Amino acid sequence: MTSIETQRLVQILNLERIDRDIFRGGAMPSRLPRTFGGQVAAQCLVAAVSTVGEDRVAHSLHGYFLRPGRPAEPTVFTVGRIRDGGSFTTREVHAIQDGETIFTMTCSFQVETSGVEHQDEMPKIPGPEECETPSSWRYFVEEWPDWDVRRVSRDALVDAERTLARQRVWIRHRDRLPDDRTLHVGGLAYLSDMTLLMAARGPHGGMDTQARVVSLDHAVWIMRPFRVDEWLLYDQVSPSAQGGRALVQGRLFDQSGRLVASVAQEGGIKLVPAVSDKPSWIKPE
Repeated sequence: MTSIETQRLVQILNLERIDRDIFRGGAMPSRLPRTFGGQVAAQCLVAAVSTVGEDRVAHSLHGYFLRPGRPAEPTVFTVGRIRDGGSFTTREVHAIQDGETIFTMTCSFQVETSGVEHQDEMPKIPGPEECETPSSWRYFVEEWPDWDVRRVSRDALVDAERTLARQRVWIRHRDRLPDDRTLHVGGLAYLSDMTLLMAARGPHGGMDTQARVVSLDHAVWIMRPFRVDEWLLYDQVSPSAQGGRALVQGRLFDQSGRLVASVAQEGGIKLVPAVSDKPSWIKPE
C-alpha cells in the first residue's frame, strides 16, 4: 500500500497557502497534453474550503474551463469571498497560469442541517467484483493508476435500450485515504470528470475512429457523506449531442444505494480517424 505522503491525490490537493485567499498547486507530471479538468476543479474546491468555517459543507460547484492548463507548470488559485451568510457561504475561485485564468468556479457551502429527504433508487446492476476494466482503457489506467475503474458490461444495462448513450462504471481510490472530509470532497470533484464524456461516445463511430473530447463546463451537487476510497457507482447518460458538443449527466451512488452526488457537464466532442497508439478518447493537442 502506498504511504499517505506519496499518494498522488494527496499531493495534488495539498495546496500551498501564499496569502490569506491565494493558494498555489504544484506541477504534476501527466501523459495528457492539457491539465486534467478534474484536477483543477478539485484544487479550486480545496482552495475555497480553506476559507470556510468547519461547520459548513460544500453542496454545489459550477465551473467553466476557459483555457487549456499546462501540467508541467504550477497553478495559482485566488478565492473571492462573495457571501458569508447565516446558513450559506459562497466563494468564487480563479485558477491562473502565466497571468491568465484557465478555470473559474463558483461554489456554495451550507451549515449542516436536517430536512425532507428522498432520492432515486440505485440501478440494479452487477457489483464491482463482477466488472472489469476494458482493455481499450489501457491509456486511462496508465494515467490514473491510483484509481480502480471498472465498467459495467452493456449487456448488464437492463434499461440501455431506452437510452442511446449510457455508461455505468464503478470507481474508487485504490489506497485508503485519511479521514479528512476536505480530501474526500476534493477527490469527488477530481473523479467526477473521469470517464464522464466517454458516455457520449457510445452511439458514434467504431474501432476506426477516436473521439477528441474537451470539457467546457462542469457542475457537481453533493447530497450525502461519502468516501472516495470506497466503491461508488457512476451512472452516466448523454441525453443529447449536437453542434460539436455533448451534454452528459451523472449520478454517484455508494454501495449501500445512497445517492451521494449528481454531476452535469457539457463537452466538445469530435470524431477523428483512429491512431493505433491512442485511446478511443483523446484530448486535443
